[in-house]
Amino acid sequence: MTTNTFPVEPTTLRDFKLDAATVGDYARDGAVVLRGVLDARELARLEEGIEHNLAHLSPLALVASEPDDPGRFVEDFCTWQDNPAYRDILQHSALPHIAAQLMQSREARLYHDHLLVKEPGTRQPTPWHQDQPYYNVSGRQNVSFWIPVDPVVLESTLRFVAGSHAGTWYMPRTFRDQQAKWFPEGALVELPAIDARPDEFRQLAWALEPGDCVAFHMLALHASSGVGPARRRRVFSARYLGDDARHAPRPWRTSPPFAGLADRLVDGAPLDDPLFPLVWPVR
Repeated sequence: MTTNTFPVEPTTLRDFKLDAATVGDYARDGAVVLRGVLDARELARLEEGIEHNLAHLSPLALVASEPDDPGRFVEDFCTWQDNPAYRDILQHSALPHIAAQLMQSREARLYHDHLLVKEPGTRQPTPWHQDQPYYNVSGRQNVSFWIPVDPVVLESTLRFVAGSHAGTWYMPRTFRDQQAKWFPEGALVELPAIDARPDEFRQLAWALEPGDCVAFHMLALHASSGVGPARRRRVFSARYLGDDARHAPRPWRTSPPFAGLADRLVDGAPLDDPLFPLVWPVR
């Protein structure tokens, strides 16, 4: 088996030791807040990468807000290979070490990056959903980091349903028109009325400052609101996979898609491919 790693960069990987309570909270709730994960240099580097990404959107980019929205919600995926700032953060920040600890995994592989920018005044919400049903991976050891470079107030932050990562897969639908473009109708459980039943679905949410992030499981239900007219919300998501992650090819286009991967990896194969480099431990 081959081992894929990032090319050597002029900085070194940074350790970030978590306490047992944080690892336990992640295992129980599926989401935790982490303060001060990125330092000032890394924040500046990440902001550089985000602005470069916005100026050079990839073919996978999309505008996720309606045409009459007073703001604009822009997303892009899988651009780390063409963005040196992203590569720096994904490889050399504390994220790989934190990922391995939260996943309780010997190794951590990069899965993909995801840009999410809501310009001032964007009213488009992000509806309740899980991420893993949109993907092409199976396994329980995974983590996503939601990392803002702008302050995020409680009203505009990411919200989670505590414990919703326990195993149930909910039906993935398109955000704007609720189409079932992935699993066939009836194949998975439909989302419950989360906001209408607060006593049943305990929610977690944290205001964030630049340098903070939230870490969450790819099956954790999450959602967010729009942003105010004076607030810009630039967020970078970094996603990692652990020891038990396996390729789960789909007969439909996943979000994001990985062209040609099914020709290289069979169903159930470890994700040992240049698209998913090993980032922890350093070899």
